[in-house]
Amino acid sequence: MTAPVAPPAIQVPKAGAWPAFGWFTLAFMVAAQAYAIVTSPADRDMGDLQKILYVHVPASWIMSITFALVFVYSLLYLWKGRESHDLLAASSAEVGATFVGLTLVQGMIWGKPTWGVWWTWDARLTSTLVLFLVFVGYLALRAFIDEPQRRGQWSAAVGVLGSINVPIVWMSVRWWRTLHQMQSTPQTMDPAYRNGLLVNFLAFTLLAVYLIRRRYEASMTARAAELASQAMALGGH
Repeated sequence: MTAPVAPPAIQVPKAGAWPAFGWFTLAFMVAAQAYAIVTSPADRDMGDLQKILYVHVPASWIMSITFALVFVYSLLYLWKGRESHDLLAASSAEVGATFVGLTLVQGMIWGKPTWGVWWTWDARLTSTLVLFLVFVGYLALRAFIDEPQRRGQWSAAVGVLGSINVPIVWMSVRWWRTLHQMQSTPQTMDPAYRNGLLVNFLAFTLLAVYLIRRRYEASMTARAAELASQAMALGGH
């Protein structure tokens, strides 16, 4: 009779300097927000409401970056089958879903005084909502499938297909008539607002890197504990 084979061990990444990086990121974000709010004048049309864009725009930027990571890591998992790629895709999706939710809420807060309504089925808003729902579904799918390989394969397929919506969100203001304004670029933006926005892009990017790393560490730790428990159970037979 063949003895049961213990599941392979998984290497848990060490925390290292990441906790200190987190505190640095927090301090940098506070400084970046303070700099943008203090140095930028009130907008001619929106007044001080314009300052919400120092969170809203960087959050939408991180939304795009994190879902691009989901796309890349999902493809890598389907190609190579490495569990680390699956967990990195899932960690990126969790962070991305958080930021797209933040983007939607802040868009509604901005839209009420600007457009007169909390919500309208505008192309940009609708495509962003679809993106949010897709990745909520992605995370729900992972929660309902226990077997790691099947969970990784199904969620990778959803991750690849769902990430295709990111360029649709980005281009929606060009492809359809929309209330949402066109994206500004550093070349077209008023310098009074540009520097504050750029420094917050950097702050939010650091935050996303930190959050993805910590979620990946937590996922790897949980998976290692699960494998160790399975190995002990097999050793008892």
